Amino acid sequence: MLEAAHQRKAEGVDLAVAYLETHGRAETEAMLRDLESIPRKQVEYRGVLMPEMDVDAVLARHPQLALVDELAHTNAPGSRHPKRYQDVEELLAAGIDVYSTLNVQHLESLNDVVAQITGVTVHETIPDRVMMRRPSWSWSTCRPKSCCSGSRKARSMSPTRRRARSKSSSARATSPRCAS
Repeated sequence: MLEAAHQRKAEGVDLAVAYLETHGRAETEAMLRDLESIPRKQVEYRGVLMPEMDVDAVLARHPQLALVDELAHTNAPGSRHPKRYQDVEELLAAGIDVYSTLNVQHLESLNDVVAQITGVTVHETIPDRVMMRRPSWSWSTCRPKSCCSGSRKARSMSPTRRRARSKSSSARATSPRCAS
């Protein structure tokens, strides 16, 4: 998403980062340095401030293109919408193009298939209709063994998250359906 954003910026497209989670990755942080980022909104939930996309600020800025990470994310209670994909639908309705990220296991229709393969049920999903309404999508893929083991995703995580994920992913990495 960030590589495509840099290309679009070089083409003269007015863009802004509406929400992106770096997870402490130096490479991702470096790619963000010369991109405008819209400050996040802090939503209080049970005495804790949680950063969320500031939909009003994105709408006020009204870039041609907004970058929004983690499309299936569940927003903190008290946010404008329960799910981030609903935030994105509002941006699209306002005439703002959006680049976003989504893992295939977050699609409602594939959730049970992915759970059978990996042994993990993902609870943050988006309705397939969200994908069907968009005129174009760009898909990034990985080999089954890499996807099942989580190695591709793990490379993009901080070392602490990578260790925690590897402990919870060990069953997936050794699953017969993911072994080849």
